[in-house]
Amino acid sequence: MGKLGGKVALITGAARGIGAAAARLFVSEGAKVMLVDLAEQPLRELARELGENAAAHVADITDELAVKNMTEAAISRFGKLDIALLNAGIAGELKPLVDYSSEVFDKVIAINVRGTWLGLKYAMKAMEAAGGAIVITASTSSVRATPNMSAYVASKHASIGLMRAAAVEGAAKGIRVNSVNPATIDTPMVQALAQSQGPVANNVETKTRLIPMGRLGEADEVARLMLFLASDDASYCTGGVYMVDGGVTAGRAA
Repeated sequence: MGKLGGKVALITGAARGIGAAAARLFVSEGAKVMLVDLAEQPLRELARELGENAAAHVADITDELAVKNMTEAAISRFGKLDIALLNAGIAGELKPLVDYSSEVFDKVIAINVRGTWLGLKYAMKAMEAAGGAIVITASTSSVRATPNMSAYVASKHASIGLMRAAAVEGAAKGIRVNSVNPATIDTPMVQALAQSQGPVANNVETKTRLIPMGRLGEADEVARLMLFLASDDASYCTGGVYMVDGGVTAGRAA
């Protein structure tokens, strides 16, 4: 049956990177999965790859009606909702705060904060009767600053606040809420950021040198921590900030 046998999960940002890795792992562990993203082609390709235990739903997580509909779609397709992996997010621009675009700032906050809040709102409504597990993809930037990424840092700090508020409110109803906090992971988002950045202090090469384990993380390594928190193995875990960061928040490499 696997660790998630009989469970139904909804995963946002599922088309690529960490979300896609989690989708593959969750299905391999017995879950039925509703995959959500705006990137329709790779989303539907992943759903076909995963077969009858996965379905694709294109949605904008900043739109409240769309989030309501995607949650209802998961329940309509698979009968219930046990797990929500609120993983969708964007990095924004890589610029000093004083040069940062207000339009991009608003977009980052809309996706990373409003989108997470809406995901929590409708997942918790769906889980009120029987409980469930919610995992939020946060970041090491949720607990410390990263130069030239003010919108991202602000949004990821906010995601921890939302997670803790939801964990406290959901506990009495059997709803567990935790965050997974990756360092720099080798994903399409990080690759795109690396291609766009100039000689700034937090380029990928510099960041890699500061990680005690000396390498970027892999999406599968993040997904395995998500699996633990989504499963019954984490039955007494809620309100937690779980790092998967190669030791970078413990201290800089020598």
